[in-house]
Amino acid sequence: MQKVEQIQSVQNWLPFEKILEKGIIKMKDSSYIKILGVSPINYTLKSTLEKEAILNSYKNIFKSCNFNFQILIQSKKEDLKEHLNKIKKNNLYPEIKEKYIKYINYFVKSKKSSNKKFFIIIKNSPSEENENVILQNLESNYLKLKDLFGRCGNFVSEYTEDNQIIEILFSFLNSEKI
Repeated sequence: MQKVEQIQSVQNWLPFEKILEKGIIKMKDSSYIKILGVSPINYTLKSTLEKEAILNSYKNIFKSCNFNFQILIQSKKEDLKEHLNKIKKNNLYPEIKEKYIKYINYFVKSKKSSNKKFFIIIKNSPSEENENVILQNLESNYLKLKDLFGRCGNFVSEYTEDNQIIEILFSFLNSEKI
């Protein structure tokens, strides 16, 4: 008797069940998450006094949030080949051009040419609450985080469109392809 292998689809493997309104994702374990985007500040350009105020604001975030959230940094190496090709085609200032090309090549080889994206993922606490209460709590937690991170100088935005959520989930699961 020949054994038949059961083929599993990718959908069976993924932990997501469906995308709901306002970009909230229902997970297969019956929990819910909301993904937020963060546009960070350039901390290194701040004065000592500003840096201290920013750090105190971050401390307040962690002290005042009584819900689950995670900060995720996604780093991707930049492909600068097209940029270098444009520079090589330019015939102006050959000495400056060559030095610039060497600098860019050094930058790429030293792995400093990366693009970083910052996300906050809010997850509901396990509870017996109905879906409407969970959705309201996630929205309330989003507004709280938006305010608290805004006090640090960051801009927090929500993703509400299905295509945005799918693109972000794809980038989390398939970082080699982004």
